[in-house]
Parts: sequence; structure tokens; C-alpha cells
Amino acid sequence: MKRISIIDAKDYVDQEVEIGVWLTDKRSSGKIAFLQLRDGTAFFQGVVLKNQIGEEKFTEIKHLRQETSMVITGTIHEDARSHFGYEIEVSSLEVIGDSNDYPITPKEHGVDFLLDHRHLWLRSKKPHAMMVIRNEIIRATYEFFNQEGFIKIDAPILTGSAPEGTTELFKTEYFDKEAYLSQSGQLYEEAGAMAFGKVFSFGPTFRAEKSKTRRHLIEFWMIEPEMAFMHQEESLEVQERYVAYLVQSVLDHCEYELSLLGRDPEVLKKYTKLPYPRISYDKAIEMLQESGQFPDVKWGDDFGSPEETFLAEQFEQPVFVLNYPKAIKPFYMKPHPTREDVYICADLLAPEGYGEIIGGSERETDYDKLLAKIEEAGLSREAYDWYLDLRKYGSVPHSGFGLGLERAITWITGEDHIREAIPFPRLLNRLNP
Repeated sequence: MKRISIIDAKDYVDQEVEIGVWLTDKRSSGKIAFLQLRDGTAFFQGVVLKNQIGEEKFTEIKHLRQETSMVITGTIHEDARSHFGYEIEVSSLEVIGDSNDYPITPKEHGVDFLLDHRHLWLRSKKPHAMMVIRNEIIRATYEFFNQEGFIKIDAPILTGSAPEGTTELFKTEYFDKEAYLSQSGQLYEEAGAMAFGKVFSFGPTFRAEKSKTRRHLIEFWMIEPEMAFMHQEESLEVQERYVAYLVQSVLDHCEYELSLLGRDPEVLKKYTKLPYPRISYDKAIEMLQESGQFPDVKWGDDFGSPEETFLAEQFEQPVFVLNYPKAIKPFYMKPHPTREDVYICADLLAPEGYGEIIGGSERETDYDKLLAKIEEAGLSREAYDWYLDLRKYGSVPHSGFGLGLERAITWITGEDHIREAIPFPRLLNRLNP
């Protein structure tokens, strides 16, 4: 007899199979029991008929507890009433591991309780769907950049300097030297772009910021491409193709998971249409002022959640906001050719109130100008000597961007809180209530 996974049930309709499962819930009425089952690939229902399985086994099944593991044998049938579309009529059942007092019951639980039990919460439908979609976005990311001719470069997690010149870093010791947990792999990707043309990194980043907003995490994963011989407009085209590719991949491969989360595919389909709209920072300020909802906003201000949400609501797709003031952006960006007050940069704002999902820019290519910016920012020239070298030996126009994985997942899945996208309990994340 063939052992299968639940996700493959569609290929075995009216066939007898064996599946290793865990029990998530159950109910019974007289001569029939309904078991809610999972195996890590999907969730579906097992139907147990007393007259088929026998009095003794049926009584045993009625007393099974949540998360008991077992191997079941039965026949797959179509079930149009369920999200999954199939169920199994159980003919035999063998308990493998008992379960007692499982803390996450089918009732509602608070967020703090679920975070404290995240190692078990992963077994539930919602985080399961989130993690499957996360996996698909990661798979699609590699596929997209491989198709586009990028090389993956792994940036170090321990660094000797702050790529964006911020003090919000986790400090540690690297033997007898100071070191920091990385907040970005970008500067290293610039070195990679000078060697390979187009590169990307995908790794963890850390921000020592005690934010209490739903949008910020202390630890998250970032995808950071960098491209030589590329100006900003070309980079924006890569960015929008990449985001549309991720959304389409989730639509193509995660229909079941989207249904578990109640995410309407028709909403996501709008986000695959290109190009995405573009507005200048100047225009964004004008829109905010004219709305009457932001009486205190003025040119030079950075945007918070309310401002980003308002701007995104004016469009049906993600929208690029171009050319932010120099004072609110990092030192490595290239100045606008006709203006002294803004950089050549852009943020991509997601619809539905999810805020910035990409930040990117064209990079400064002139050695002397970059050195002056480093010194003006009060940064150590010694720490950035290698970065300056990239402007000494065959400097070329180059651009790049960073996409925060967890925020992108939260937007694509339509979830309320970015914490839903984090896989395991970590002290750093629990400090961010």
C-alpha cells in the first residue's frame, strides 16, 4: 500500500492509501466520527464509520486527544464542502504518539500567548499557510534572479561598520575588535556587482530599535540586489517585475494557503499589472497637504505609517515615491543631477496600508564626493576604505534595492501583523511587542 502526503490526495481519489498524521480536532455523533487531520503538507478530514472500524477501535478514536500522532489507512474521496477538496474514509488507525494537555486548543488565544508558544503554534492552519507562502516567495526569489542573470553573494552577518551610518546596531566583540550585527548587506553587494555585474544577497538583518509598531522587527530577512551599469529607472523596472513575479508565484502555487487565510486572489491579481505608478516626493507632499488630513506635514519630513497609507490608497497598485530629501536618506545615494536637495532614490509603497516594502537608490560613484559624505557623517574613513576602493578602480553607474521579506509576506497574505510571518520564537522578536 502506498504512503502519501495529504497534499497529494487529489492523485489518489477512490484509492486506498496510508498517511502519517496528527489530530487537530474531532467530533462524533453516535456511529460516525470526524477527525481533523494534518501532516505538514495540508489539512483535511478523516471520516470514521463505527460499523466499519469496530466498536473497540471506534471507542478508542472517540478518546483521542489533540495532536496525537498516528498512521491511518483509508480511501480518498472528493469533498467539495472543504477548502482542501478531499477527505479520507478511515479503515484502520494506529496511534504512534499520545498527546496530553496540548496548550493551543481550538478556542481563540491572545497574540502574546501564541507568541510564547510559537514552536507549537506553527502546527495551526494560519501560521502553516503563512510559512508555505513564505517558502514560495523565497523559491520564487531565487528563480527570478537566476532567470535575470544574477549571482548570489552572501554578505557577512558580523560587520565592522554601519552601512547606513545609524547607531541602531547590536554591538558585540570580534575577539579584540568591536563588531555589529548586520543591518544590511548592500555595501558588500556593491563590491559583488563590480565583480559579477548583477548580484543579490538574501540573509538576516538586525535593527536595535525598540519599535512598537506593527511594521518593524528587530530581526528580519532582506533580499538585496545590486546591479552595475544600471541607472535608477532601469532598477525600478527590475523592482516592479520582481514584486509582480512574487505575487504571481503565490497565486500560481499557493491557492489553498490563500484560501485558509481568506485572502482574495482577485485583489492580488491587480498587483501583477505593470508598470506601477510613480510619483515624486514633492508630489507626495502636495497630495498630503491638499488632503487636509495632515496639517503639519511639510517638505523635508519623512513619512510615517499614516502618510504612507494615505498615499498608497490613492492607487490600486504599489506606487513608487521618487527622490527623497538628502537629510532623511543614507549617505551612499547619488545626488539628483539638477537638484542639490534630493537623492536619486525611491521607496515602493504597498497598497492596503502595508507601507514601504522596497527601498532603493542609484549609488554615489565619485570617490571624492563619497569620501566627503563619509567624513560629513562622522564615520570612520578607515572602516570604509574598501568601499571607497570601489570608486577608484573602474567605477560605473550602479543601483540597488532591498526588500524586507516579512513585510512583503504580510502584505501578500493580507495579514494584520508582521509578526505572523516570523517562523520561530526568538528573544529579539519577543522584545518587540
